[in-house]
Amino acid sequence: MKLTSIAAALMLGAAVTTPALADGHGDHAEAKAAKYTIDTPIEKLVADAKAKAVLEKHLPGIDQHPAYGEFKTMSLKAIQPFSQGAITPELLEKIAADLAAMT
Repeated sequence: MKLTSIAAALMLGAAVTTPALADGHGDHAEAKAAKYTIDTPIEKLVADAKAKAVLEKHLPGIDQHPAYGEFKTMSLKAIQPFSQGAITPELLEKIAADLAAMT
């Protein structure tokens, strides 16, 4: 949309919205849908009971790992290269799907 079109719409009192905001839910609905991902810091996942259950399903005892204090601020995606093969791309996909399915 050109600048002149936006100005014209505003001068006519028309509402200029994006599709994501048109339903009145906007960014809040998107943020809720993607509350946790494999890019979320691990300590935030562990702090939420549902997200921690996802971690326990796929990586039991991750918060009990001797190096937890060193990697807890990192995401699963970030620690994957250092996991000595324990966190595979397929495992990340499964965790991502389970986190996305949380309500």
